[in-house]
Amino acid sequence: MGNNDDIVPGFNEERDDSLRITLERPEGSSSCVVLYLNGYIDTYNSAFFQKRVSKVVESGLVDLIFNCAALNYVSSTGIGCFTAFLKMVKPKGGDVVLLDIQPKVYEVFQLLGFSQFFNIKDSLSDAVAFFVQESAETAQIFPKVFTCPVCSKKLKATKPGRFRCSECKSILAIDDQGEVSLG
Repeated sequence: MGNNDDIVPGFNEERDDSLRITLERPEGSSSCVVLYLNGYIDTYNSAFFQKRVSKVVESGLVDLIFNCAALNYVSSTGIGCFTAFLKMVKPKGGDVVLLDIQPKVYEVFQLLGFSQFFNIKDSLSDAVAFFVQESAETAQIFPKVFTCPVCSKKLKATKPGRFRCSECKSILAIDDQGEVSLG
Protein backbone atom coordinates (compact mmCIF):
# COMPACT_ATOMS: atom_id res chain seq x y z
CA MET A 1 0.00 0.00 0.00
CA GLY A 2 1.31 3.40 -0.97
CA ASN A 3 1.15 6.75 0.69
CA ASN A 4 -2.42 8.07 1.14
CA ASP A 5 -1.32 11.53 -0.04
CA ASP A 6 -0.13 10.02 -3.36
CA ILE A 7 -3.69 8.80 -4.01
CA VAL A 8 -5.59 11.80 -2.58
CA PRO A 9 -3.40 14.89 -2.06
CA GLY A 10 -3.74 16.24 1.49
CA PHE A 11 -5.51 13.14 2.80
CA ASN A 12 -3.16 12.75 5.78
CA GLU A 13 -3.53 16.39 6.90
CA GLU A 14 -5.82 15.28 9.72
CA ARG A 15 -5.51 12.18 11.90
CA ASP A 16 -7.53 10.43 14.59
CA ASP A 17 -6.07 7.70 16.80
CA SER A 18 -9.44 5.93 17.14
CA LEU A 19 -9.83 5.42 13.37
CA ARG A 20 -7.01 4.94 10.91
CA ILE A 21 -7.82 5.01 7.20
CA THR A 22 -5.42 3.65 4.59
CA LEU A 23 -6.10 4.09 0.87
CA GLU A 24 -5.27 1.71 -1.97
CA ARG A 25 -6.00 1.88 -5.71
CA PRO A 26 -6.96 -1.59 -6.98
CA GLU A 27 -6.10 -2.72 -10.49
CA GLY A 28 -8.84 -2.58 -13.11
CA SER A 29 -10.92 0.48 -12.21
CA SER A 30 -10.01 4.13 -12.69
CA SER A 31 -12.62 5.54 -10.27
CA CYS A 32 -12.25 2.89 -7.55
CA VAL A 33 -10.49 3.18 -4.20
CA VAL A 34 -10.24 0.81 -1.23
CA LEU A 35 -10.46 2.44 2.20
CA TYR A 36 -9.01 0.16 4.89
CA LEU A 37 -10.69 1.09 8.18
CA ASN A 38 -8.86 0.26 11.40
CA GLY A 39 -10.47 1.07 14.77
CA TYR A 40 -14.02 2.17 15.41
CA ILE A 41 -16.57 4.74 14.24
CA ASP A 42 -18.79 6.49 16.78
CA THR A 43 -20.29 9.90 17.54
CA TYR A 44 -16.92 11.36 18.54
CA ASN A 45 -14.94 10.52 15.40
CA SER A 46 -17.71 10.45 12.78
CA ALA A 47 -17.00 14.04 11.65
CA PHE A 48 -13.35 13.09 11.04
CA PHE A 49 -14.50 10.00 9.09
CA GLN A 50 -16.89 12.04 6.94
CA LYS A 51 -14.28 14.71 6.18
CA ARG A 52 -11.68 12.16 5.08
CA VAL A 53 -14.10 10.25 2.81
CA SER A 54 -15.50 13.50 1.39
CA LYS A 55 -11.92 14.42 0.42
CA VAL A 56 -11.65 11.11 -1.46
CA VAL A 57 -14.93 11.71 -3.33
CA GLU A 58 -13.97 15.32 -4.14
CA SER A 59 -10.79 13.98 -5.76
CA GLY A 60 -12.98 12.10 -8.28
CA LEU A 61 -12.91 8.62 -6.73
CA VAL A 62 -16.60 7.69 -6.49
CA ASP A 63 -16.50 3.88 -6.38
CA LEU A 64 -15.76 3.29 -2.71
CA ILE A 65 -14.77 -0.08 -1.26
CA PHE A 66 -14.64 -0.03 2.54
CA ASN A 67 -12.52 -2.88 3.88
CA CYS A 68 -13.97 -3.39 7.36
CA ALA A 69 -11.80 -6.33 8.50
CA ALA A 70 -10.11 -4.22 11.21
CA LEU A 71 -13.22 -2.16 12.05
CA ASN A 72 -14.31 -3.48 15.43
CA TYR A 73 -17.24 -1.19 16.28
CA VAL A 74 -19.71 1.07 14.45
CA SER A 75 -22.37 3.11 16.24
CA SER A 76 -25.63 4.22 14.63
CA THR A 77 -23.88 7.54 13.87
CA GLY A 78 -21.21 5.59 11.98
CA ILE A 79 -23.90 3.78 9.97
CA GLY A 80 -25.29 7.22 9.15
CA CYS A 81 -21.88 8.16 7.72
CA PHE A 82 -21.95 5.19 5.33
CA THR A 83 -25.47 6.19 4.26
CA ALA A 84 -24.27 9.76 3.64
CA PHE A 85 -21.43 8.42 1.46
CA LEU A 86 -23.93 6.43 -0.58
CA LYS A 87 -26.01 9.61 -1.11
CA MET A 88 -22.81 11.50 -1.98
CA VAL A 89 -21.53 9.12 -4.68
CA LYS A 90 -24.75 7.83 -6.29
CA PRO A 91 -25.49 11.11 -8.16
CA LYS A 92 -21.91 11.04 -9.49
CA GLY A 93 -22.36 7.51 -10.87
CA GLY A 94 -20.52 5.87 -7.98
CA ASP A 95 -21.45 3.31 -5.37
CA VAL A 96 -20.33 1.85 -2.04
CA VAL A 97 -19.21 -1.73 -1.36
CA LEU A 98 -18.53 -3.09 2.11
CA LEU A 99 -15.94 -5.82 2.45
CA ASP A 100 -14.89 -8.18 5.27
CA ILE A 101 -17.44 -6.96 7.80
CA GLN A 102 -17.02 -8.42 11.27
CA PRO A 103 -20.19 -10.14 12.57
CA LYS A 104 -20.78 -7.67 15.40
CA VAL A 105 -20.49 -4.71 13.00
CA TYR A 106 -22.77 -6.37 10.45
CA GLU A 107 -25.30 -6.92 13.24
CA VAL A 108 -25.56 -3.13 13.74
CA PHE A 109 -26.23 -2.68 10.01
CA GLN A 110 -28.94 -5.35 10.21
CA LEU A 111 -30.55 -4.06 13.41
CA LEU A 112 -30.89 -0.59 11.92
CA GLY A 113 -32.23 -2.00 8.64
CA PHE A 114 -29.36 -0.74 6.49
CA SER A 115 -27.82 -4.03 5.36
CA GLN A 116 -30.16 -4.10 2.33
CA PHE A 117 -28.91 -0.75 1.01
CA PHE A 118 -25.26 -1.72 0.77
CA ASN A 119 -23.43 -4.04 -1.56
CA ILE A 120 -21.52 -6.50 0.58
CA LYS A 121 -18.81 -8.60 -1.04
CA ASP A 122 -16.55 -11.39 0.21
CA SER A 123 -13.32 -10.48 -1.59
CA LEU A 124 -11.55 -7.49 -3.07
CA SER A 125 -11.68 -9.05 -6.54
CA ASP A 126 -15.49 -9.44 -6.23
CA ALA A 127 -15.78 -5.81 -5.13
CA VAL A 128 -13.71 -4.47 -8.05
CA ALA A 129 -15.56 -6.77 -10.46
CA PHE A 130 -18.86 -5.33 -9.17
CA PHE A 131 -17.80 -1.84 -10.31
CA VAL A 132 -16.30 -2.95 -13.63
CA GLN A 133 -19.30 -5.15 -14.50
CA GLU A 134 -21.81 -2.55 -13.30
CA SER A 135 -20.38 0.20 -15.50
CA ALA A 136 -20.31 -2.05 -18.58
CA GLU A 137 -23.87 -3.31 -18.11
CA THR A 138 -25.52 -0.06 -17.07
CA ALA A 139 -24.00 1.87 -19.96
CA GLN A 140 -26.29 -0.05 -22.33
CA ILE A 141 -29.53 0.49 -20.35
CA PHE A 142 -28.93 3.75 -18.51
CA PRO A 143 -29.75 6.59 -18.46
CA LYS A 144 -33.36 5.40 -18.66
CA VAL A 145 -36.43 7.60 -18.92
CA PHE A 146 -39.58 6.06 -17.46
CA THR A 147 -42.95 6.96 -15.98
CA CYS A 148 -43.60 6.85 -12.22
CA PRO A 149 -46.06 4.00 -11.60
CA VAL A 150 -47.91 6.11 -8.98
CA CYS A 151 -48.26 9.62 -10.42
CA SER A 152 -47.18 9.12 -14.07
CA LYS A 153 -44.43 11.78 -13.89
CA LYS A 154 -41.60 11.29 -16.38
CA LEU A 155 -38.39 10.45 -14.52
CA LYS A 156 -34.81 9.68 -15.47
CA ALA A 157 -32.53 7.16 -13.75
CA THR A 158 -28.80 7.24 -14.43
CA LYS A 159 -28.18 3.84 -12.81
CA PRO A 160 -30.00 1.09 -10.91
CA GLY A 161 -30.99 1.66 -7.30
CA ARG A 162 -33.65 3.11 -5.03
CA PHE A 163 -34.83 6.71 -5.15
CA ARG A 164 -37.80 8.96 -4.48
CA CYS A 165 -40.14 10.33 -7.17
CA SER A 166 -39.74 14.11 -7.30
CA GLU A 167 -43.50 14.58 -7.76
CA CYS A 168 -45.37 12.14 -5.46
CA LYS A 169 -42.40 11.21 -3.19
CA SER A 170 -43.02 7.46 -3.68
CA ILE A 171 -39.96 5.28 -3.17
CA LEU A 172 -39.10 3.51 -6.41
CA ALA A 173 -36.58 0.84 -7.27
CA ILE A 174 -35.04 0.27 -10.67
CA ASP A 175 -33.09 -2.93 -11.24
CA ASP A 176 -30.07 -3.65 -13.45
CA GLN A 177 -32.35 -4.41 -16.41
CA GLY A 178 -34.21 -1.08 -16.07
CA GLU A 179 -37.38 -2.60 -14.56
CA VAL A 180 -39.17 -0.19 -12.22
CA SER A 181 -41.09 -1.22 -9.08
CA LEU A 182 -42.35 0.39 -5.89
CA GLY A 183 -40.10 0.34 -2.99
